[in-house]
Amino acid sequence: MDKNAKDPAPVIAERVTSIDFFRGVTMFLLIGESTRLFGQINSIEGSSITKFFGTQLSHHEWHGLHFWDLIQPFFMFIVGVAIPFAVANRIRKGDTHQQILHHAIKRALLLLFLGWALYCIGPGQIGFRLQDVLAQLSVTYLVAFLLMRKSFSFQLIFTLAILLLTDLSYRYFPVDGFNHPWEAYHNLGAWVNIQIEGVPKPSIWASLNAIPTIAHTVWGVLFGQLLMSDRPAKKKIQLMLIAGVAALLIGFSLDWLDITPIIKKIATSSFVFASGGWAILALCLSYWLIDVKKLFANGSKFFTIVGMNCIFIYLFFELGGADLVSKIFVPFTKVLFSGNGDLTVEMITSLAAWGGMWYICYWLYKNRIFIKI
Repeated sequence: MDKNAKDPAPVIAERVTSIDFFRGVTMFLLIGESTRLFGQINSIEGSSITKFFGTQLSHHEWHGLHFWDLIQPFFMFIVGVAIPFAVANRIRKGDTHQQILHHAIKRALLLLFLGWALYCIGPGQIGFRLQDVLAQLSVTYLVAFLLMRKSFSFQLIFTLAILLLTDLSYRYFPVDGFNHPWEAYHNLGAWVNIQIEGVPKPSIWASLNAIPTIAHTVWGVLFGQLLMSDRPAKKKIQLMLIAGVAALLIGFSLDWLDITPIIKKIATSSFVFASGGWAILALCLSYWLIDVKKLFANGSKFFTIVGMNCIFIYLFFELGGADLVSKIFVPFTKVLFSGNGDLTVEMITSLAAWGGMWYICYWLYKNRIFIKI
């Protein structure tokens, strides 16, 4: 067989707007978090409503699940959903499988470099870690790409095997002091962190999370292939609903039955199932609202604009862009709202910075500038 032969391009009826919308909503929320607004909401005293939202917009301390714990899985999942579409587009442009493979490897290495570089920017933080979402994504993205041409059954079984092996590894890791699978700083993830970071008390976030969360991106590929298929929209929605509910039942049952607790910081199998289930259902809702019912067609553009330059805006606020934009608004918010207290000034400044960063995405979109890697 000729290695340079081109794969036949799959038939795609039209662009699935809900993918850009889902990605845009996820990135828009991350932008809001970078302005410190969510922490400010949590600091409001005397309001059970703001306390609830503030809590849900922060990571759970250990065992449990908050809404904010879903954001990284959402991002890794939607990256997987987009892979089949991106590959199909490159095939239509004339790229061979070998060229697409080289591009995927380069992209994975660049994601790894960016994730590592972002961590090393702070003072005294020279070290190689995989806790950053871009670094983890470099692993999950490449594995998902390599598995994409395999059958549905193979991809699903592969992810289930990874989750099972990771779960068993945590349970039966034979090193004293690190053989308490679900205890912070005393588990396999902590031991791996020590080997990487070279410090006695490592980060509570496990670099090993890049392994079980492969499932999020591979599952994304599976549902991207479903959306690309010629199945009726109703059938696609039914399959997403069934899969999403099944994943939720598995994840929460493992937790409720005291088999494997839901812990994001070490990405337990129950967490991967539960967060994956929510990701599938969120995609299903987005697809039904935007691509099937056309109920949010105009409003979706607000978020789609962010999704079109998601890597750029992520790097922008991780490199201090949120603080820079905030400084532009501080003189005005202090003059106009200083009489309402410092917290009010801080929250309005954060909201203004949030809007300012959205406008940066809008300007790029309006000028057809799309920064990709």
